[in-house]
Amino acid sequence: MNNWPLWEIFIRSRQGLDHKHVGSLHAADAQMAIENARDVYTRRMEGVSIWAVESTNIHASNPDEADSLYEPSNDKPYRHPTFYDIPKEIGHM
Repeated sequence: MNNWPLWEIFIRSRQGLDHKHVGSLHAADAQMAIENARDVYTRRMEGVSIWAVESTNIHASNPDEADSLYEPSNDKPYRHPTFYDIPKEIGHM
């Protein structure tokens, strides 16, 4: 079991619109990771979808470099939804 890869688990709840990271676990393969995630991270049938991503396949930015990474988007205010009125009947967007 020490050689099993680490998997990051994401679950979408019945009320949610997106998957949320809930934790990590070791498993021999993707199918085992999903089955173990179901047993460990979902209770009372609240989950509708599980993603299992092998940790080695996740690449993250460095928090220490956040200023330089996000700075170019600060001069593009049109990308922020503050300029648009969204009708109430659209709901979640």
